[in-house]
This record gives sequence, structure tokens and C-alpha cells, in this order.
Amino acid sequence: MKVYLLRHGETDYNAQQRYQGWLDLPLSEKGRVALIQADFSPEQVYVTSLLRTWQTADILFPGAKQIPVDGLREMNVGDFEGRNAQEMEQDPAYRAWADSDWEGDIPGGESRAAFFQRVWEAFVPLVDQALERGEERLVIVAHGGTQVALLSRCALPQRANHDWLVPNGGGFVLDASRWREARRLFVIEQVQYTRKEDANV
Repeated sequence: MKVYLLRHGETDYNAQQRYQGWLDLPLSEKGRVALIQADFSPEQVYVTSLLRTWQTADILFPGAKQIPVDGLREMNVGDFEGRNAQEMEQDPAYRAWADSDWEGDIPGGESRAAFFQRVWEAFVPLVDQALERGEERLVIVAHGGTQVALLSRCALPQRANHDWLVPNGGGFVLDASRWREARRLFVIEQVQYTRKEDANV
């Protein structure tokens, strides 16, 4: 079975490099126009409870049934939502979080460890059930942070955490042949479902 783990299209906050977290922002006009329909048509796609993933799935996989999985949402960045790093340069809470390699607590949010565990607990049953049903593909449209949380834990060959983050509208195709015995996914390829001129958004 192949697992497609994809990131939503661009929002205004992506373009402004602002932390979005659980803010329910739509795709920007640029983000919608940049996306292209995928080269296959699954019957169903797993999305998160946030609008930007639904809108992305509508464009990539028109007609597919969308199944929201709340546990796959982006990290809750609490008091940092809506702000960017430049605006928080003098914020002691932000500096402490950044200086801890983003492992510390976020005021009003969740730690990286808690986020990674939440996403993992939502993801494992999806893969298990898809394999049990004998499906050829498991397709998930989620968030950049979701990709990092999952792939840093189970993908081979291994990479540094930040190397799993891909542009909006991009993601990975993974082979689940060793999932049952090892909880591992092998990277087959990186994909990008945006027009070539927009591949770096």
C-alpha cells in the first residue's frame, strides 16, 4: 500500500510566515490557483478539521469523500498564533521556546512532544485499518507540522526534522510494506501538486 501524506495549499499566513496553528484560515487566492488536480482519483481522502485542508482536497481530489480526523491538526501554537518570528523577537516566551529547539512549552499551546504523540495516535489506526481493508492507497491532506511529526518518527531513510517540511501543496509517497512488523514507511518519492511556476510557495 502507498501512503500519500500531503500538505495543504498556501494561505495568506503562509505567505507572511505567520504561525497558523489551529486558526481556521482558508487558502489564499494565490494558493487556490497554484494547486493542480492530482494524477489519480481516490474514493476517499482524510483531512483535518481545518478548512485549508478541505479546500486543498477539493482541488487535488475532486469528488473524493473527505473524512476529517481531528488528531491530525497542526500544532497548537497558542499565544504565538497569528504572529511571525520577527514580531516576537523580544518576546521572552517565544525566545525561550526557540532557544529550546522548539521543544519547550508554548503559552496557551502544546509542547512538541505532545503534538507529535497526538498526531501519531491519530495516524496509526488509519494505516492499520487501510492495510486491513487491503486498500491500494491511503491519502491524507494535512499540515506541514503533521508531516514533520509523523515522518520524523516512522519514515526511512531518516532525515533531520526540518528536512521533512515541504512547500505548500507538496508531500511524500510512502511504501507501507513493513508497517505491520516495524511501524516504518519507506519514502518512494516527493510530490508537488502545484503549477511549476508556483512550486516554491
